Amino acid sequence: MGIQKSQVKRSPETKGSSFVEYRVQGLSCPNCTREMQEEIQKLKHGDNARLSYNSGKLTVSPHVDLARVESILKSDGARIVQAPSSSQVASSRHHHSDHGATDHEHDSHDHGHAHDHAQDGTRRMKWLLGISAALYLLTFLLEGRTIQPVVITLYAGAMLLSGYTTFLRGLRNLARFKFNMDTLMTVALVGAVIIGEWREATLVAILFGLNELLEGYGMNRARQSMEALLAAAPKEAELLRDGEPVLVPIGTLKPGDVVRVRPGEKIPSDGTIAYGAGAVNEAAITGESVPVTKRVGDAVFGGSVSTDGVLHIAISKAYEDSSLAKIMHLVQEAQDSKTPTELFIDKFAKYYTPAIMIIALGVALIPPLLLNQPWMTWIYQGLSILIVGCPCSLVLSSPIALVSGMTRAARNGILIKGGIHLEQLGRLEAIAFDKTGTLTKGEPAVYAETVYDQDRFYAVVGAIEQASLHPLAKAVIKHLEIKQPQCTFRDPQDITVLPGEGVRARINGQLYWVGSEDVLSHIRGGSRDDLSAVKADIAHLKAQGYTIVAAVSEDGVLGHFGLADEIRTETADVVRKLHEAGITETIMLTGDHEQSAQSIAKQSGVTRVFASLLPEQKVSKIKELSSRRTTGMVGDGINDAPALAAADLGIAMGKGTDSAIETADVVLMQDHLGKLPGAIRTARRVNRIIQWNIGISLSLKAIALLLTIPGWLTLWIAIISDMGATIVVTLLGLSILLGKDRESIPEN
Repeated sequence: MGIQKSQVKRSPETKGSSFVEYRVQGLSCPNCTREMQEEIQKLKHGDNARLSYNSGKLTVSPHVDLARVESILKSDGARIVQAPSSSQVASSRHHHSDHGATDHEHDSHDHGHAHDHAQDGTRRMKWLLGISAALYLLTFLLEGRTIQPVVITLYAGAMLLSGYTTFLRGLRNLARFKFNMDTLMTVALVGAVIIGEWREATLVAILFGLNELLEGYGMNRARQSMEALLAAAPKEAELLRDGEPVLVPIGTLKPGDVVRVRPGEKIPSDGTIAYGAGAVNEAAITGESVPVTKRVGDAVFGGSVSTDGVLHIAISKAYEDSSLAKIMHLVQEAQDSKTPTELFIDKFAKYYTPAIMIIALGVALIPPLLLNQPWMTWIYQGLSILIVGCPCSLVLSSPIALVSGMTRAARNGILIKGGIHLEQLGRLEAIAFDKTGTLTKGEPAVYAETVYDQDRFYAVVGAIEQASLHPLAKAVIKHLEIKQPQCTFRDPQDITVLPGEGVRARINGQLYWVGSEDVLSHIRGGSRDDLSAVKADIAHLKAQGYTIVAAVSEDGVLGHFGLADEIRTETADVVRKLHEAGITETIMLTGDHEQSAQSIAKQSGVTRVFASLLPEQKVSKIKELSSRRTTGMVGDGINDAPALAAADLGIAMGKGTDSAIETADVVLMQDHLGKLPGAIRTARRVNRIIQWNIGISLSLKAIALLLTIPGWLTLWIAIISDMGATIVVTLLGLSILLGKDRESIPEN
């Protein structure tokens, strides 16, 4: 147990791959990224290529012509800064590859290199902008005090230092009749130089460079927050072979292997504790920061951390089938998915940029040609419109906010399978809950008891129920352990199970029955009035939704318990907070009878109840509710799959069960509902910020364009309006990452 890592043998790695993934630096905007992806997809073997602006990753077939890919990226100022990993993060959910140790080490190593490249690029850009700004200020002070060629040369130098990448991209785009923001900026700057506006052209170039720097910072900050979540995967594991630890890639682990995990180390894959005990931090999976005590036989998740004990863990799943691997895969998929808002903006930008060029051309030509206005004035106005028309802030209005929202949710153990589902979560008006296992614990508990024979009731029930595996029997024994913790029960004789009724047994030579109210039929003595009173009492409990467990002897009733599914500790608080978060209606759907459902509804605070529903009736009810308002369905992800699929948004809880992860649009990785209200508030905030971002972006552009009417629009006003919108959009998007959600499971 005291072997150090340096003494542990290392096993050879095994790898396999179907796609290769590269980290790309220098993606200037979502629209440009989409255009480059379309070009790469035209290459041989490039059909399934994916280039994500949100994650900064390129996933392609290993057979694609990489030189051609790099050429396409270079044409827009982007470049590959990471060699491929063999993990198939872009393959379908049901297709997996081995994740060898070198893969993970390589990913981590290359992620560091990618981060260094990004840092170098940012640092270089800052230096260039700083030098350009200093040169501009110097030239501005010298203007009028030196000859004009010197002034022009200095302005040109400052302009080239801050904007040469934009010029190169813009010129290449013009040659290919491709119109985007770089094209607009290049035409505007070249036009300004032609008409002799060197000072303003240089200022525009510097401010545009600063704008790009801010854009890059905002998106990189959101990406880094997401990547910090994805760093939870361990790289290697100490596999025990004949009692000796061997360091192996986690991709080589298979069910049945036993690994050793020491304090501070990550558990490599899902499994159960075979030896040892200690606290385990499951924050990477569930978002709960408080460590959970684990003992022999308890299940553990890959990616969680042993905090204070040496654990031997029997692996139950290969890494690629583990909860952590599926979460990481789905989180990465979620970054690349497009929401309706993003798709609209992409389509809008595709037509918006050429339209701006036509408008600018009209402003530059029509007044001089038709109204005999001065050429220089209106050419200047036309060039200003080109800069106002740059869609930078518009195309950034959604991605940063969405990635930030999904990152915040994932930090809290809430897996949202894409931006479209995050938007939908923020639009929910009603939420339907399955009762058993969702609003309740799915375990019966004793809520009422009536004792007629104080001497025999507990002793008889405890003796007969102590060995039973029936859920009702377990609940009764749990209740008795609380009522009489020091009590021990006799072993009964002649135990007979009576199907649909209960159990008969002999204790001290006398027959007793424990079970449903039907056991009352075995009573042979006692008063008829007393029996009628007992039956009336039982009927009253059943009317309240309780299940009855009674104990009788041949001469009378000893007593009875009223049991019901135990409501979750957090349920009432969660329902109240959901209403506070803007959910107008909460509905309970259950197959249980009406009385039981109404009892739970009263305790939980839900507004409507539909009881005695078959699975197909649940689906019909969800469809009916969804036809009237945006409705989410919360279930355990196992037997609620049809209803989850039928809802506008399926929300599963199950602490990482396969069915929960596969079925729903949103997965609560905890085993409680405590963080659902916070997730809804975050989603609403994301939607609100996206709407604000679009409104701010278009409003500032509209105001700037209106300044052309009196002829007040200048180049520097144009760029500042665009840059101001970009700054606001970026800061609002990143603000979602700030603060902490405090919702969790309330203490008993």
